[in-house]
Amino acid sequence: MRLVDICEFFSDFGGGVRTYVHQKLEACANEGWEATIIAPGPADRREKRLGGEIIWVRSPTLAFDHRYHLFARSKPVHDLLDELNPTVIEGSSTWRGGWIAAKWRGDAAKILFLHQDPVAVYPHSLLSPAISEDMVDKLFLPFWAYLRRLARQFDATAVAGEWFAQRLERFGVASPMVTPLGVDKTLFSHHLRSSTARAEMLAACGVDDPEAPLFIAVSRHHPEKRLRAMMEAFDRFRSERPAGLYLIGDGPDWRTVRRDAASRPNIHVAGLISDRQLLAKRLASADYMIHGGAAETFGLVVGEALCSGLPIVTPHIGGAADLAHPAYAETYRAGDPDAFADALRRIVARDRQSLAIAARAGAHRLVSPAQHFEALLAQYARLAEDLALARAA
Repeated sequence: MRLVDICEFFSDFGGGVRTYVHQKLEACANEGWEATIIAPGPADRREKRLGGEIIWVRSPTLAFDHRYHLFARSKPVHDLLDELNPTVIEGSSTWRGGWIAAKWRGDAAKILFLHQDPVAVYPHSLLSPAISEDMVDKLFLPFWAYLRRLARQFDATAVAGEWFAQRLERFGVASPMVTPLGVDKTLFSHHLRSSTARAEMLAACGVDDPEAPLFIAVSRHHPEKRLRAMMEAFDRFRSERPAGLYLIGDGPDWRTVRRDAASRPNIHVAGLISDRQLLAKRLASADYMIHGGAAETFGLVVGEALCSGLPIVTPHIGGAADLAHPAYAETYRAGDPDAFADALRRIVARDRQSLAIAARAGAHRLVSPAQHFEALLAQYARLAEDLALARAA
């Protein structure tokens, strides 16, 4: 079988999507599928990678993030689909890429894989909590109507988490297939915890008290991650006792993030850590993972933190909240620095050893990337076979 992913937001300079695409290429090769990623890029180019293929289609740059491009025309993509003749097509975008996938006239099974909730990413992040999430959703009912029209062009809609599936059903997108993402448990482990690495991170935060709690966050620097609210919350907490915040990541909002961090003591912006083994060691060596984003469809970095034995603090909604449990987590009203600070106080007041044991136990319910793709491809194969039988009848 051949899978083609029309992946509008893939970039070799990106983070989570890039990791997921690489995992997909490897998993498809292992499962006997031929996989091709069609992505917009600076020039037309084909590249063999990880047992599959990436085909770049020359496209204009995204205005507010030059790491990404957007498809301009459907014809080059449709010509490639005619050549490849896929069994299954994934449309991985609610924008131009999704419509390009939907409008191809071949016989492939078509799946709209929604990796993003645009209303949660942008309007929720910018307007709430000043305006409630429910009110923001009502203001954007035209978008939900648009998404329903797009979803009806596909044979199925796939998502990575229950929270997002429930939102889609609430707004009329029927019966999304839920296949939780996988976490690399062979890489992220509490066994990597290092007192030396912990001391180095505290020192980078300018904290000389070895008993001070060390918070870690791994986040793209983008308004949806609400890093300003995170830093304000940490500042309130730190004003009462010594503590450090070690912030990993990069992104289009990096200047604002670094400026905000520089104005507050004991926050270290470490930048992007592309070495996954080093990232895993940093996670395991911190004391608590804190998270600001309330718009993810699946809390992948939160899952990695659980595998690393970290108690977590997450917003009350979003993919990260799907992974929170009272045994090892505290939640807060998304975007509210005061509520966030209270959650920090609550988590630190609890016994960290018990929390860490519970976090490791909670990680057992997470699947691996291989298990995720095995389940996903099995669903795709069944859908393709059912459609082929229906056409033959």
